[in-house]
Amino acid sequence: MMFWSGGKSAGVCWLAAVTIITVAHANAGATEFRFDRDTLAFANQTVFEYHEGHPSLRKPSTVRRDAYKRHCFVLCRTAMQFKKFARFDRRGAPLDDASLAARIRLVTHRDPWADPLPEDQRIVCPGYNDLREMSKARRELVQKSIGHGWPSYFRVSNMRMVFQQSGTYQKETHDRLNAALARGQVFVVFLTTYPRLSINHSVLIYKQNGFSPNPGLERYLVYDPNHPESPRELNWSPHTRTFSYQKDWDFVGGFVRVYQVYGKPLQ
Repeated sequence: MMFWSGGKSAGVCWLAAVTIITVAHANAGATEFRFDRDTLAFANQTVFEYHEGHPSLRKPSTVRRDAYKRHCFVLCRTAMQFKKFARFDRRGAPLDDASLAARIRLVTHRDPWADPLPEDQRIVCPGYNDLREMSKARRELVQKSIGHGWPSYFRVSNMRMVFQQSGTYQKETHDRLNAALARGQVFVVFLTTYPRLSINHSVLIYKQNGFSPNPGLERYLVYDPNHPESPRELNWSPHTRTFSYQKDWDFVGGFVRVYQVYGKPLQ
């Protein structure tokens, strides 16, 4: 009995070791999300003007006809999809507008919650180093090809901001966030302060930023489509079971509720 028990334990240990090695190889093959490479170069324009984070109606003279607004969800989804399903070949010749638009739609029409494609099955965008470079060089084409912003207002999952406001739900979201980052994935979320309307926005979380000098405060780096120039920061407090978002010209800073989007159908 002792012999077979030991053999069984050895077998379990061997399987565990194989699993660890397999996961390590999978993680090694996945490239880390980089802000300067895997985000879009242009900004989502806000509908309102902001003064110290407080919104007000824009003056007619300041409204641009070509303003690219109400696309924060679209831009986060696009960054996620390109990270999972596309690759870039800088040695190839850039495609003409029609061909590139078709390639972009092949990427953005895939389910964002699907598993990443193997390198040899990814949709190739030639002529550019990365999404940041392509979206800078072909801005208008990219904007027209990645989808409309208005459907995000009618997402079924938006109703969670009314019915799922508990700290327990936020803790579950935090746990899913950490699990996704541990797998090398990004995590797209909806930020809201409902019933207040100080923020109604989507960002992409891509990395844990260590721990704050404040004990136990967890910090995360995010791609905010309103701010393509540099990462922003989202914090989690285990003590209060709440998230907070950094202050900026378009948000007063502080408490937000966080809801995952694009993690599964109808989310």
